Amino acid sequence: MNWSHKGSSRHDGAVEVKRPQGGGRRRAGDRETLAAIIFVATSGCTWRQLPPVFGPAWPTVYRRFAQWSRDRVWVRLHRVVLDELDSRGELDWSRCAIDSVSGPGLKRGPLTGPNPTDRGKLGSKIHLVTDRSGLPLSLGMSGANMHDSLGLQPLVRGIPPVRSRRGPRRRRPAKLHADKGYDYDHLRKWLRERGIRHRIARKGNESSTRLGRYRWVVDRTVSWLAGCRRLHRRYEQKPEHFLAFVGLAAFLIGYRRLTRTVRA
Repeated sequence: MNWSHKGSSRHDGAVEVKRPQGGGRRRAGDRETLAAIIFVATSGCTWRQLPPVFGPAWPTVYRRFAQWSRDRVWVRLHRVVLDELDSRGELDWSRCAIDSVSGPGLKRGPLTGPNPTDRGKLGSKIHLVTDRSGLPLSLGMSGANMHDSLGLQPLVRGIPPVRSRRGPRRRRPAKLHADKGYDYDHLRKWLRERGIRHRIARKGNESSTRLGRYRWVVDRTVSWLAGCRRLHRRYEQKPEHFLAFVGLAAFLIGYRRLTRTVRA
């Protein structure tokens, strides 16, 4: 049976069927759904454990989360917050830092691997670049067995063009600090070609503690990310869903800094 447009006429003996009007359940509000997603991210509960106080049922919240992840909503939210922060002079591009953190995973799937620092247990790794104050600029994920050095170029390329307080948009730090895991000449050359000065600890020649006075901010950002308890271990089989929680955590870090700036 075919649907026909309302008001059209048929003379071939076919029965005209009009599309039903109204009916059905009202669509859950985006604000309530976002609040429920943030609760899942920060509390670490499963989707089924979502309290009914938020309004939408957990299957609705999960479907909306999956749809927004496909539409890269979390990346766009992070970009909006970075634009607002930099337009207020809150981003410091003079010294940026890069690092990574590994966590266990409960499910096999893409971007998982044996963690060499956790007796070969399955896990994933979060890579990040922060500004001088620890605000995350670029994030990514991989299997826990991927070497840190392989994440430097994608992360630096992934820094978005951020709206500056004055002048054109900016996406390159003046200087990048990294530990011995990034001690490779080809990475130093790659950074120099892009006009980025580097301070990378050399293996066997110097202690990473000398870099600590500049790199501690990225370690603090890792602890901020841990405030999103859903990142403590990877429950999601789909890597895009785990990366969505990473992006949401980065957005929340920037949003909290922005609200403090506005109140001040």
